[in-house]
Order: sequence, then C-alpha cells, then structure tokens
Amino acid sequence: MGARTMDMIKALIFGAILSATIALVIGSQGISAGPLAIHTVSVADAKLFWSWPTFFLGSGLSWAIMLLQR
Repeated sequence: MGARTMDMIKALIFGAILSATIALVIGSQGISAGPLAIHTVSVADAKLFWSWPTFFLGSGLSWAIMLLQR
C-alpha cells in the first residue's frame, strides 16, 4: 500500500473516533444537534450514537492534517 492509502485509512479511524466522541456527548443529552444529524444506532442490546456529517468532516480534517505533515 502507498503512503497516501495508509494516510486515508488512518484518517478514517480518527474520523470515526471523533464522530463517536462528539455524538456520544451530544446524543446522550437527547438532542440531534441540527446539522450534525446525530441519530441512535441499536446494536444488539447497546445504544450507540452516530453522525455521518461529523465522520466525513473529521476524516477530511484528519487526512488534510496528515497531508500537511509530509
């Protein structure tokens, strides 16, 4: 794999962590945060919060920072 592919995989991981963290904090308060579109995802007996816009923005931001560090 190339360096850019590895950077994108790392960025997706950081984007997922950022999205889960923000969605957990905001979603646990019972609000959807408007444009963040936080929604509940049920996995087995667990209730998780997720936001696709935050995931994409966080992944893009992480990828850009990694690109600038090269």
